[in-house]
Order: sequence, then C-alpha cells, then structure tokens
Amino acid sequence: MPTNVNANAYDEFIKGIWRENPVFVQVLAMCPMLAVTNSAVNALAMGLATFFVLLGSSTLVSLFKSLIPKQVRISCYVIIIATFVTVADYILQALIPEVHKELGAFVPLIVVNCMILGRQEAFASKHPVGLAIADAMGMGFGFTLALFILGSVREILGNGSLFGILLFGQHFEPWIVMLLPPGGFLMLGMILLFFNWLKEKKDKVRAATELATMEIS
Repeated sequence: MPTNVNANAYDEFIKGIWRENPVFVQVLAMCPMLAVTNSAVNALAMGLATFFVLLGSSTLVSLFKSLIPKQVRISCYVIIIATFVTVADYILQALIPEVHKELGAFVPLIVVNCMILGRQEAFASKHPVGLAIADAMGMGFGFTLALFILGSVREILGNGSLFGILLFGQHFEPWIVMLLPPGGFLMLGMILLFFNWLKEKKDKVRAATELATMEIS
C-alpha cells in the first residue's frame, strides 16, 4: 500500500512539471507569465511566491475539505489563498524590497490566479493531504520553471546578462524588444511551438509502437 501511495504522489508531482505544465501545456496564468519575466530575478521571485501560495493553500484546503460547506467553498478558498498571498507579499517586501517594487501589483494578484484556484477546486478539495501536496509542488515547480526559462532567455537576449551578470562583451547588441511585451509574446510562442513539436513527435513514436505491436500480434 505505501508503495502505491508513493507512486501516486510521484505521478502527481511529475505531471505538473511536464505532462500538465500549467504554462506550456495548460496555458494558464499568462498575465504574470508575460508581465514579470523581463528578468530572471523577477521571474524566479514570482514563481517562488506562487509556489508558496499554491503549496500552503492546497494543504489547508485538503486538510479542511470536510469542514468547508459546498455553498461557500469558493469564498473559503479565496480567503485561504489571500492569507498566503499576504504572507508571501510581506516576505518579499522584507527580504528583497527592490524586486518586490518591480513586481508591483502582480504579487497581490496571485489571489485571482486561475491556476491556484483551479487546483483547489479540481484537486485539493477532492484528495488526501499527501496527494494534494504532491500536486501543488509539481504544479508550483512547473510554473516556476516556466517563468524562469522565459525570464532567463528574455534577459540574456534583451540585456546580455543573467541575474545582472554580463555574459557577453562590449560589442553585444541587446535585443531590446525582448524586454518589451512583444518580446514576451514572441518568446512564449516559440517555447509553446517547441513543446507542441515534442508532443507531436512523442505521439508519432507511440502510434508507431502500437502499430508494430498490433502487427506482431
């Protein structure tokens, strides 16, 4: 039994990173994805804040799911999420005020992040705490990874640096467009195209394998 539970928890964790990545597969939370990924630091800070909120809220919703009336469950979820968002906002403001200032209103707006509220309604409220934590960690890590990838690429191309450290010589000409909203859309489109290409390739391999198996049988 413990082996099955561990296997289920592992599967729930992995799906958020790859199979059901909230950004690259489900295409959720596009507002913060495009707004704060003009640098790796901002992207990482927003990703970790979202990870913290998702993990904390999923844990509490799963723990108290039997005590939350169905009629007011969404309101209760929002209150729980808002509590963790407030904590994350104060932590960022205390530890890295410069980044907190750059993120602006996007940290408080985590409260209405459709990915977080969706995980509470679709998963945490219907599963035990262990699976809810695994799901939240997977989705949170997948979201953070997506933001970090986009933020790193945009900073490297748009500023020639990573985490503020210059990577190229004086002759490098920054692609300023990458730091602007059009650059965010362009880079996101290219990454989504790459993921769709991988998915199509994987589906073709699976179909060929199934066909070969049928012919052998």
